[in-house]
Amino acid sequence: MRLANKTALITGGNSGIGFATARLFVAEGAKVTITGRNRETLDAAANELGASALAVAADATDNAATEAAIRRAVETFGKLDILFANAGIPGSTPLGATTLETFETVIRTNITSVFFTVQSALPYMNDGASIILNGSVISVLGNPGYSAYAASKAGVRAMARVMASELSPRGIRVNVVAPGGARTPIWNGAAPTPEAFAALEQRIARTTPLGRMAEADHIAKTVLFLASDDAAHVQSAEIFVDGGATGSPAGAPIFRG
Repeated sequence: MRLANKTALITGGNSGIGFATARLFVAEGAKVTITGRNRETLDAAANELGASALAVAADATDNAATEAAIRRAVETFGKLDILFANAGIPGSTPLGATTLETFETVIRTNITSVFFTVQSALPYMNDGASIILNGSVISVLGNPGYSAYAASKAGVRAMARVMASELSPRGIRVNVVAPGGARTPIWNGAAPTPEAFAALEQRIARTTPLGRMAEADHIAKTVLFLASDDAAHVQSAEIFVDGGATGSPAGAPIFRG
């Protein structure tokens, strides 16, 4: 087991990529603390994960709640070996139709809270630990209407590189996993019905060289790699898990004869 005797904290670990990662970490031997805003989904996740997991209600934008969750994690399982700063929100912010509040909420959730989650966790992390930040293909694709989201995820990439410079003396690795379109609840707003989601999935599949939408486990397995000793010499990297959408977009089905 790749994470035997390791302890991990995953923000937004009650659904989607965060929960898939928590489930995989537990299966690989880790003790895992998950946080989230929804008590009901937290309880359901904790019930499925079992005794190797702790679920703590905490909004990622609430620094005091995050600090309290980290302290509980450490009191329960010991100092942290892995931090997956996964919590984030989508948000449409088109030019001409975006309020300051909407824009700043995306930035505060997706980048400011990530910084303060890492800062709060650092005193409780072992030397040689692994920090993984959740990025996105949106940081490079130029999708219309997503200025705040794209800026936040590009900021995560830049911030990870700075953090890696600062934390290398402690042997702490900081890397980014950047998912493409994946089957997670993040689409609930954009595609609220099964029919809408089916249309969305088809569109993503046609513009992805591998011709499919990702599963949450595809991203979770990449996070596992970055968290484990298999990635012992991987520092300040960003791994796109997007079926080729950013690296070889011309290979997508939509361009085939």
